[in-house]
Amino acid sequence: MNLSGNLLNYVWLGIGIFALLYLVLIFNNLVTLKNNVKKSWANIDVLLKQRHDELPKLVETCKQYMAYERPTLEKITELRAKAMQAREQGDINTLGKVEGLLKGSLGNLFALAENYPELKANQTFAHLQTRISGLENSIADRRELYNDSVTLNNIRIEQIPDILVAKLFGFKHFVPLEYSASETADVDVNQLFSK
Repeated sequence: MNLSGNLLNYVWLGIGIFALLYLVLIFNNLVTLKNNVKKSWANIDVLLKQRHDELPKLVETCKQYMAYERPTLEKITELRAKAMQAREQGDINTLGKVEGLLKGSLGNLFALAENYPELKANQTFAHLQTRISGLENSIADRRELYNDSVTLNNIRIEQIPDILVAKLFGFKHFVPLEYSASETADVDVNQLFSK
């Protein structure tokens, strides 16, 4: 009887060790996912800061040539301030919406610049336009990676048995960086060619 009692104790000890190791494995995987989301966001944040730093230079360059386009320039300045505030507060929902509006306003500005040959010929404007367009492309790429990381994290913390570990250790959902309606809307080709 003593031998079977010892065997039973070893079985329970083995089950306990296995459960503990499995818990550690799940915990470590959730930590990795959380850190991937944070790293992905940091990559976007760097690019957003660079673009926000370039916008005042662009607006100042345009002011010299585009006196009649002041409302467009003021809108870009206002949206930049809102985007910076949302970025600093970590408000990803607002940031996504404002960034979409800002991107649209920049597109309008670059389209309006076609009416100002002196501005188009300006080296500073050309450099800033190229730089901002490059940053836009990089932000779009990084946003996709960020949203993939967020989705993977959010799915994992909702699945069994990960949900138990996530609740036990306080793992949270992350918010994806959503596209604004203006970015996902279909382009009206007739409107483009009527200008």
